[in-house]
Amino acid sequence: MPGTLPVPLTCEVPEGWQAAPPDEVGAPQAAFVALHVASRGSGFTPNITVTGTVREDGASLHRVADESVQRLQETVGPVTLVKRTDVGTHFKPSLFEAPGVVQNLRIDANVNGRSENLAQSQLILLLEDPKQPRRLAEIEIALTARFDQLPSVLDDFQDFLRTVGPAGRSGAAHGEG
Repeated sequence: MPGTLPVPLTCEVPEGWQAAPPDEVGAPQAAFVALHVASRGSGFTPNITVTGTVREDGASLHRVADESVQRLQETVGPVTLVKRTDVGTHFKPSLFEAPGVVQNLRIDANVNGRSENLAQSQLILLLEDPKQPRRLAEIEIALTARFDQLPSVLDDFQDFLRTVGPAGRSGAAHGEG
């Protein structure tokens, strides 16, 4: 059963991408997965995943980002943090007004019995519950691809991020993720 998000979101899948059932593509913790259609059959299919959870521990954004790296190391393989950038309280081009961090990672993964060097770009947001300030919605949106695939999918990921927003917000995208 796919994961769920602590807040409802909307998004639009970029042209050339297709939503996929998280369970069927090996991402059961994800609430949403999109695959780059043109890359299927190339050994690794670039993907966009959206995951989320509720936090009530008052974790800082950098602690949440560190935990994301640690989870990947435990489940996928060695991970190197290449770059981490704070994006402030209003991340553009996204529709969110929340503190966030973008981190770029290098992952040495075993994919279908083959060693793959992957790149992952993550946007991690912490959304505060106005009624319970210590209750945070952690949202992670990630693009994963081989390094040679990045030039053909990075702009699509940025386009995707521009459409992600809270459901029900005026001006939010129409597709639901």
